[in-house]
Amino acid sequence: MKKTILVTAALAAMGSSAFAQSSVTIYGIVDVAVRHTSNEQSKGQPEAGMWREIGGGMSQSRLGINTVEDLGGGMKALVNLEHRLLPDNGTQPAAQFWQQSWVGLQTGFGRVTLGRQYNVLFDVVTSTYASYPYSPYFEAYKPEIGFAVGARADNMVKYLIEVGPVRAALQVSAGEGSPTGGKTVGGYLRYSDSGIGAGVGYEEYEFASEKKLKATTFGASYKTGPWYFNVGWGENKVDAGLTATDRLALGAFWTGGANGGFGGPAFQAADKRQIWTIGTNFQATTELNLGIHYFRAKQSGPAAVVSPDATAKFVTAAADYALSKRTDAYVEADTTKLSGNISLNGAGGATNDAQKRNGFTIGLRHRF
Repeated sequence: MKKTILVTAALAAMGSSAFAQSSVTIYGIVDVAVRHTSNEQSKGQPEAGMWREIGGGMSQSRLGINTVEDLGGGMKALVNLEHRLLPDNGTQPAAQFWQQSWVGLQTGFGRVTLGRQYNVLFDVVTSTYASYPYSPYFEAYKPEIGFAVGARADNMVKYLIEVGPVRAALQVSAGEGSPTGGKTVGGYLRYSDSGIGAGVGYEEYEFASEKKLKATTFGASYKTGPWYFNVGWGENKVDAGLTATDRLALGAFWTGGANGGFGGPAFQAADKRQIWTIGTNFQATTELNLGIHYFRAKQSGPAAVVSPDATAKFVTAAADYALSKRTDAYVEADTTKLSGNISLNGAGGATNDAQKRNGFTIGLRHRF
């Protein structure tokens, strides 16, 4: 599945000692889909849907490099570089060229990694109670990831250790004078054995004003035969008195079409959001996986805000068929239903007063 280049041992230029053995693995995903969504009109315009070709339906397309060097004595050096791309138009989806870029050391006492990498919230959800265990979520429609504080963090130091079925991790990252903040601290604890998985994670993000976003998640999963069941909960809480700059940083975590695609007067004023998720997957045949998932999100704000409370309900169902070990085709359908003082974002990005949207996706994914 992955192209691996083995760097064989060679004699040092001086002396008879040999360099440690290393491996460099090049891997990637190319995923392109056609997606239709309803209620994409601008505010005040007649109802209208939109067709798109997207560079990531089941998974976001990527190209990555993994390096492992055996240093001897049970110690290894690790490197990961991963670029995200949009094959539908040849561009990249974010300002960062490398969505992961870290170096680390693996020893008998755990693993330390430094650089831009996934945060502890994303790690515990996707490894323990992911929506789709083979994906681990549907990229084009992923309400659960809107609670993961951006999923990654810059300038991070992460420590991870595993003892039998138990894994624990801690993270810390520096803001380094960023105008939007960026200091983080957090950790997670998970258990996985005999088809049972359970975990809990916590992360604090510090804004430029030194106010904080506090995020918590916990959940569990169970796999038996062809069946997989998962349930999870997440919460984001922010301190009172956020500045306008803080609110913009918070909005970057909470907004986005893939995370529900809604806004409105109460959206930016909210100081707490919660989400519950429950779902199941069934492997009908060796090639065919079926899944359905339900999410319910609720937000609330300070009493000074008019109608701060609002709810959002999301449903997504997908069928994925493996054409080979590397290539699969899939179809997915989803629906979003809002209530309260929030509404959908139209194609132009502004809210359009609609509170219901249906989506349909069909795509092809190749992994190497």
